[in-house]
Amino acid sequence: MSNALILMAHGSSDPNWRAPFERLAEQLSARLATPLRLAYMEICAPSLEDTVAELAAEGVEHAEILPLFFAAGRHLRKDVPGQVEALGEAHPEVQLTLLPPVGEHPAFVEALAAVIAERAGESD
Repeated sequence: MSNALILMAHGSSDPNWRAPFERLAEQLSARLATPLRLAYMEICAPSLEDTVAELAAEGVEHAEILPLFFAAGRHLRKDVPGQVEALGEAHPEVQLTLLPPVGEHPAFVEALAAVIAERAGESD
């Protein structure tokens, strides 16, 4: 079974806003065995829809979607599940799994604590 991971950010028309997400995707892609794509929920490209279509064309059978959000607000409770459902209907050959937002993972708290501790050490 061919798998992929989609990192999904909100989206913005400001290219400066997108730059950290693009760097993150590049760095993670180099470290992971699973093919990784970056997609945006809205406003900019590549869209989640275009990304899933590309993966389907490449023969990917399962894709997990990891929202790069701190918490599940309206977008992750309503909008994105609706997008994923529609994409599942449009591309039934790809099983899509929407994961909880990265901010809800216990490792996120540990990583953020490490960043805070490092910054606090810099100010001493």
